[in-house]
Amino acid sequence: MPEKRKSKISASRKLMLKSLMVAMAKEGLEQELEEKEEQKSKYLEEKSPPIQTSGMSLVELKTLCEELHAKIDVVDEERYDIEAKVSHNNREIKDLNIKVLDLRGKFKRPNLRRVRVSADAILRSLLGSKHKVSLDLRANLKSVKKEDTEKEKTAEVSDWRKNVEAMSGMEGRKKMFDAAAGPNQ
Repeated sequence: MPEKRKSKISASRKLMLKSLMVAMAKEGLEQELEEKEEQKSKYLEEKSPPIQTSGMSLVELKTLCEELHAKIDVVDEERYDIEAKVSHNNREIKDLNIKVLDLRGKFKRPNLRRVRVSADAILRSLLGSKHKVSLDLRANLKSVKKEDTEKEKTAEVSDWRKNVEAMSGMEGRKKMFDAAAGPNQ
């Protein structure tokens, strides 16, 4: 029998290491989020400098608004195009993964559960609407009464024990011969 090896690290040490790993992962995620926020703010500063509207006439404000709306439309179109490309690529990746699994011949097989299905249900699923005859296997079996068979067995056993002495010798053989020939006479 293979013996279980005891781990060289105690349970408290394992717990401490796990908690340290979780803390380090948490710090890493926080740093990533901070870096993303910084990149976002830098990008926005570059792409959209602060607008000075003071001292502008109504016509200049209207043209500025129109320019901003045009830029927003362009950005929305780009965003939509990029989202469409991403969703298309995701579908393509999924299809390729399925093809790779097919080529390997390895499928994740689901856990199967035992299901009780009657013979009628099996025939219905196989034949569909063509199946009209109900297949009741139990109806074709002979019915046997337990009480009668038990009584016969006990009667035979009791008769045999009682008649052992009576059937012994020549007299017993004569009785058997007479009993066999009796109905014909």
